[in-house]
Amino acid sequence: MKLNKVLETLGIGQLSQGAATGTKWLKAGGATIDSYTPVDGSLMASVKSAAAKEYDTVVTQAQAAYDEWRMWPAPRRGEIVRQVGEALRKYKDPLGRLVSYEMGKSLQEGWGEVQEMIDIADFSVGLSRQLYGLTMHSERPMHRMYEQWHPLGVVGIISAFNFPVAVWSWNSFIAWVCGNTCVWKPSEKTPLTAIACQNIIAEVFKANKVPEGVCGLVVGDREVGELMSNDTRIPLVSATGSTRMGKAVGAAVGARLGRSLLELGGNNSIIITEQADLNIALRASVFGAVGTAGQRCTTTRRIIIHENVYETFKKKLVAAYKQLSIGNPLDEHNHVGPLIDKDAVESYLKALGEIKKQGGKAVVAGGVLEGKQYKSGCYVKPCIYEVTNNLPIVQHETFAPILYIMQYKTLEEAIAMQNNVPQGLSSSIMTLNMREAEQFLSHKGSDCGIANVNIGTSGAEIGGAFGGEKETGGGRESGSDSWKAYMRRQTNTINWSDQLPLAQGIKFHV
Repeated sequence: MKLNKVLETLGIGQLSQGAATGTKWLKAGGATIDSYTPVDGSLMASVKSAAAKEYDTVVTQAQAAYDEWRMWPAPRRGEIVRQVGEALRKYKDPLGRLVSYEMGKSLQEGWGEVQEMIDIADFSVGLSRQLYGLTMHSERPMHRMYEQWHPLGVVGIISAFNFPVAVWSWNSFIAWVCGNTCVWKPSEKTPLTAIACQNIIAEVFKANKVPEGVCGLVVGDREVGELMSNDTRIPLVSATGSTRMGKAVGAAVGARLGRSLLELGGNNSIIITEQADLNIALRASVFGAVGTAGQRCTTTRRIIIHENVYETFKKKLVAAYKQLSIGNPLDEHNHVGPLIDKDAVESYLKALGEIKKQGGKAVVAGGVLEGKQYKSGCYVKPCIYEVTNNLPIVQHETFAPILYIMQYKTLEEAIAMQNNVPQGLSSSIMTLNMREAEQFLSHKGSDCGIANVNIGTSGAEIGGAFGGEKETGGGRESGSDSWKAYMRRQTNTINWSDQLPLAQGIKFHV
């Protein structure tokens, strides 16, 4: 399917409005954002961004919708999300292609991202009948204690370009079944995928007479994110992006005693032990390092290799990198597509300069690719450098396919190296030794929110809570009991006796 057909199918014209209250589009008063595809550098379409006036209208409508939406029974809200999942199945091919065109990830990954949305819709439907609370025994006779969970209100969602639709669905679908309304600020680098999702959602919401305002959209730059972060009408802001951005959001939301759910940077490693299956380790390492052109928060950035298998594994890596096919991500024969834009290329080149300056040794050298098929200027070479873990550049997350390799002697040393970075998102160990695996997963093992054995650092399933520690932000999204982040807990005590006994045996006579 060609780009023009994809845009037509998803209801995107050459100039779209970037503000919607749900099924209704507002005339946006902000600057025009042009979306260029990193595939070939051509202009895809443009979006008129939301100004402060439209932002206020969208949030006001979301507040009004919350009063009605929260009173819909949770299973009924789940039914709406079920239909959203069915609509995504219908549009999986064009939406996945649009993700690939606008973001630059491979077509397989584009389709996979939409499948992730479908999966979280299915998860949320089941969750709509599982919003449970606990019952506790009271110390007072003829009293009953229990806890219940209530929705928060309007949830603000700030998403990043690298997963332009999936991360929004992680938040919004669960927030909806919990009874919240949502306002979404997508990345200004990928506005068209957000417009497409809003059109798909609007079809379902209109058919089911969902209150206008349950799903709001505001396309804009950092100023819109700042409005959301400082808005006391929004009790929870869920933000995905860089650590720098997350610190700003967290500070603004915290200053007004709101809640923030932060999914920030990663500096993920794979430990390869002497007893690893090197073939499995190789596949996990290469996909983890070059998938999405190194632009995943779970991208493998460091491989910590036992000294006895270091040279063997390094040779395997070099051979595998020679087989990588780099080019148009919509060609399913290519393994690696472009970076998102030329700013990302500049960051990549700056990192290469720092690696050289700090003493890193090239195993597979990096660089920008040139030629007709790379005319967007966004295609770079996945590269490998031998380093030590304490180099400043290694401590920093560069959103590009740069892989660092280093040696270790003991597992304790390897785990210490794994943990000795500011970020704490995803980690893996490759070993056939049960004791090594269990040590890695123990209290003195990985300090990351995700720790895997014999699989890579990327490709998390939606059934498990996703998130990390330290400068990764500490938030949890998607599966498990992450729904609690979108609700407030209330403890209830009911006295069904004809007396008023006090807790702790206190006596009070009047």
